Amino acid sequence: MKSIVLSSVAIAVIFFSGCSDKEPAVDQKQELQKPKEVVEKVEEVAEKVEEVKTEVVSENDSLVDSTNALMNSETIKSASESMNISDIQNQFSTIYFDFDKFNISSDMQSKISDGVEIVNKVETDFNIKLEGNCDEWGSDEYNFALGLKRANSVKKSLIAEGVDSERISMVSYGESNPTCNDQTKECWSKNRRVDFTLLP
Repeated sequence: MKSIVLSSVAIAVIFFSGCSDKEPAVDQKQELQKPKEVVEKVEEVAEKVEEVKTEVVSENDSLVDSTNALMNSETIKSASESMNISDIQNQFSTIYFDFDKFNISSDMQSKISDGVEIVNKVETDFNIKLEGNCDEWGSDEYNFALGLKRANSVKKSLIAEGVDSERISMVSYGESNPTCNDQTKECWSKNRRVDFTLLP
């Protein structure tokens, strides 16, 4: 048994030591041909590629189509109008009301007339939203109704001065949208108002 094991080990040692001296055989001819083939293919492709040509465009051909230019100018115009909507809106004066009242005083009527001039300048580009507001006195239901009555009074004044009723919408915020939160008469008077908002 020992002789079989020893002879097997000896054969294995001879086999492995004999293989380690050998270097792998490489076909040098085939290896040298590859770079040459690549160079030939590159040269062949380079011959097929045409030289890049440049073209001079005449001045007439370089002009943009007038319809595209018009569309671009309309886009720019509408963008500038949308940017200016806040500027136009800031020209409107807030309409203030007396305590528990929805009728328009004479000094506020002149501010509505100024608003009509602004509305006529923008023509039909924008619609108007009238936002009725109240101070904190009274129930929520009462103040929502009072805010709507105030907005409606301003709407009637605008219509009387020639503004199309289709362009006017109304909303009441009651006491939920104050501009001032101090517990003073002056502060409460600032909250009894109608604001103008422009809508595209």
